[in-house]
Amino acid sequence: MTRLAERITKLRSRIQKACANSGRESEQVELLPVSKRQPLILIQEAAELGFHRFGENYVQEGTGKALAAPGLAFVLIGPLQRNKARQALTGFRELMTVDRPELVERLRRLAEELDLVRGIWIQTDLWDEQTKLGGCDSAGIAAVFQALDGDPRLPVQGFMAIPPPLSPAGAFQAMARLREDWQQRRGQRLRLSMGMSADLEPAIAAGSDQIRIGTAFFGDRQAPA
Repeated sequence: MTRLAERITKLRSRIQKACANSGRESEQVELLPVSKRQPLILIQEAAELGFHRFGENYVQEGTGKALAAPGLAFVLIGPLQRNKARQALTGFRELMTVDRPELVERLRRLAEELDLVRGIWIQTDLWDEQTKLGGCDSAGIAAVFQALDGDPRLPVQGFMAIPPPLSPAGAFQAMARLREDWQQRRGQRLRLSMGMSADLEPAIAAGSDQIRIGTAFFGDRQAPA
């Protein structure tokens, strides 16, 4: 068994245990490997082990990998600037950090021009988390939904959140309540992407549909060239 396979086995064991403790099925939780600063050969090894979706933090790095491995799906989990929106739409299958109306307007124009359909996640920050970039508060969520206006080219998948490190469990519960509120408002199923290696258990307990795992999956990241 390779080191990568060993790490994946450990992560799956944690996920299964967390789901069992929460009365959930492990198939309900997606493990999204975060491949930032990881070599393509390691990503391809992960693909051979059954993973075909990968999270990337940087537009240029992620789109380069998408070109090199067209059979895999890369999703953007890092901040997106308006001037990189075109590149992001062409390279990524989903954009998980949409957090402001002006970005939505840019994405809508480009999606129509490029004739593309891309899943959108609304990045949410209910805690004014200063250590992370991006995210909108409750009022901002409404503004983003209004800007999207049900555009079929940019279907909303759900909410992505990075909670404050000192109180993740309470933050996850707040996200669960927010998701339920918006599901009732919109009459649609919305997923939650929250939880990383240090806090995947409380995230799963709160109902997270996707956890994002970097070094605990791939190992230490390589230094940028």
